[in-house]
Amino acid sequence: MTDIKRVRTSDGKVVPIDKKAEPEQLHVKLIPTAARSLALTMELEKLSKTDTVNRAVQVYAFLAEQMASGGEILIRKGDMVEKVHII
Repeated sequence: MTDIKRVRTSDGKVVPIDKKAEPEQLHVKLIPTAARSLALTMELEKLSKTDTVNRAVQVYAFLAEQMASGGEILIRKGDMVEKVHII
């Protein structure tokens, strides 16, 4: 038996994550720091705002899931390893 993950949509429905869902449109106001981070990421990755935000949400969900299950987020540069704390 496989454990199918589910997500609650904006209209309150609970649907399996792997089921094709209609795109959800968001209208948000970013704080200046987030707006600068968005612009930097778009420039570094050569992506549109939509693609950048979609990827960011997926990455954040992955990291949150890993931390919730006891995992740690580590950054390795050469011989240095730093633990990342996401608040």
